[in-house]
Amino acid sequence: MFYDEAKIYVKAGDGGDGAIAFRREKYVPYGGPSGGDGGRGGDVVLVVDHHLNTLFAFSRQQEYIAPDGEDGRNKDQYGAKGAELVIPVPPGTLVWDAESGALLADLKTPGERFVVARGGRGGRGNIHFASPSNKAPRIAENGEPGEARWLRLELKLLADVGLVGKPNAGKSTLLAATTAARPAIADYPFTTLQPNLGVYAFSPSETLVIADLPGLIEGASQGKGLGLEFLRHIERTRVLIHLLDGSAPDPLGDFAAINQEMATFGHGLMEKPQLVVINKLDLPEARARFPELKAALEAAGYEVMGMSGATGEGVRAVMGRAYQLVAETPVPEVQAEPAVIRAAPEEEGFTVEREPDGAWRVRGGKIERAVRRTPLGYDDALFRLHRYLEHQGVLAALRKAGVKEGELVRIGDYELEWREEE
Repeated sequence: MFYDEAKIYVKAGDGGDGAIAFRREKYVPYGGPSGGDGGRGGDVVLVVDHHLNTLFAFSRQQEYIAPDGEDGRNKDQYGAKGAELVIPVPPGTLVWDAESGALLADLKTPGERFVVARGGRGGRGNIHFASPSNKAPRIAENGEPGEARWLRLELKLLADVGLVGKPNAGKSTLLAATTAARPAIADYPFTTLQPNLGVYAFSPSETLVIADLPGLIEGASQGKGLGLEFLRHIERTRVLIHLLDGSAPDPLGDFAAINQEMATFGHGLMEKPQLVVINKLDLPEARARFPELKAALEAAGYEVMGMSGATGEGVRAVMGRAYQLVAETPVPEVQAEPAVIRAAPEEEGFTVEREPDGAWRVRGGKIERAVRRTPLGYDDALFRLHRYLEHQGVLAALRKAGVKEGELVRIGDYELEWREEE
């Protein structure tokens, strides 16, 4: 099976918590706060690896979680940053956001990197909260959670030449005759069930990457057979060699049917240079019909050549002409523009609502973030949070909504008990 699609979950590391600590060393005058910051969580990064040509690894593992940042420590020691989690992908990988359907990246060049989830920031330690009025602050911040998302990966082969044609037109035979690839070959339709790649070398510096793709049938553009999987891969090739079986009952009809499927699919397939090759000239009936077929196709505006994949006749000439066409043709681009992953804009406002169990729920990006970053086990930190919520108008909104002594107030994942100031 050729693995050309995968769905994975990625989670960047959480930031480490800031520390609350104080210096108490014998010969250090004054002492004071010494809690360091937490380290940033590790990013999740996709990196193009030219040794890969399928998404097979993602059939075994779907979840990728980067390490968290370390917590801050005493003596002004900052926590270590979480290690980056690198995920290798093959060239030609498209990265989509599984929820929104947005194209995030088009990864083609070996070594190319793309950060798909950023690690959370580390929390500040209490060394940052000292002031003339509070020289021993018991205040720090918790680290922020890392980004998490579901991704859909799609592989589009990056080949110079794509071999297209009806099933059993001789594509696999041509690939085997010209490269080191060894696709399955037999004298019956639908031998090729997955794309095969091979390299044809004229010299060490002059090579062609050739993709033998599954044969098309009528209705492929509507998903019949292997149609859509096949057409998706053709989209990335620069030049098409359209193989016709010269011994078939109706080679011109086969040619028209395949071009119709590519035209229906769209995506610029019919704009690609198309070299038409009449195959199987080793068979008497194919050789006899070759002049007639060549004349008809050239009259329609196509360049036509003949060959025999079985005996090798005309193969080098076909490859040489394909090489010239590739040199004259720019690398195709996907039509969608890659989007850049950015953190979602933080909500400025907030809402207060009553939940079915009688508790109150406060929603709002800034408010939830402030509570999440507060270590609620320290009175100084709670007082600071109280002042922040009061300044933002959250406490006034809860009173206006009718909150009463002892009722629960939920903000994010936290539950707080309402107490009126005496």
